[in-house]
Amino acid sequence: MSTATSTSTITITNLIWSFDRTTNHVKLLLLSRDQAPFKGYWALPETTMRADESADAAALRLVREKIGLALDSLHTEQLATFTQPHRTPGQRHVALAYMTFLPEMPPLTPGYGARAAQWFEFRDQSAAYQVHHGTATFTTPTVPAATYYATLATHMTAPTTHLAFDHAWMIAVASQRIRNKLDYQPNILLTLGTAFTLREARTVFATFLRCPLSALDNSNFKKNHRHLFTAVGTTAAKRAGRPATLYRLNYLPLTNA
Repeated sequence: MSTATSTSTITITNLIWSFDRTTNHVKLLLLSRDQAPFKGYWALPETTMRADESADAAALRLVREKIGLALDSLHTEQLATFTQPHRTPGQRHVALAYMTFLPEMPPLTPGYGARAAQWFEFRDQSAAYQVHHGTATFTTPTVPAATYYATLATHMTAPTTHLAFDHAWMIAVASQRIRNKLDYQPNILLTLGTAFTLREARTVFATFLRCPLSALDNSNFKKNHRHLFTAVGTTAAKRAGRPATLYRLNYLPLTNA
């Protein structure tokens, strides 16, 4: 075993997604770090994998510890392993990244190592994605991985414009993964809960496709994605007009939908 491997720490990094039905925006959870390195910087939630647990179990434990939700494995999926030697200062940390899709947005209480926890609005730009809250806006990189990591240390200049570690790159990778799976396994729609309207699904799709909602015609969207959705009822009538049809993802077990 090499020296680099024997001295590496395995970190579980979790991209926790949700959806705000009040504002109709996809949200991503970030924590403001209270410890070095990158004290005061926003970052994705992380934990160190324990000797007696699997990576999957650690990802779910992270959700329990950070936001108090006990989820089953249906709501989480492994994203990628990030092993670039200089992704963290000091001791090497290998990161196993996961994505978790929350069907609700509970109140947030910062846990150990964090001084704040916040849902950031996830939004699209012409060639990239952004996460935004208050005065802080973080844009995903558009350069190749080699270029990004070669200049990573020079990026860490301002907590309001740069995320800690290589977390901006992780968000870019996660966003592309979600985008690539929209037409056959859109697990991101788990953020909409047990049932959703086509408009809500179109809103999520449009964000990751980086296009206006109007570009996804309702009838064509329904036709093109009918292999994914099953109608389960209608919305409660809140105003005049026909209630909207509710759908669920039909590739999921009915008991967990």
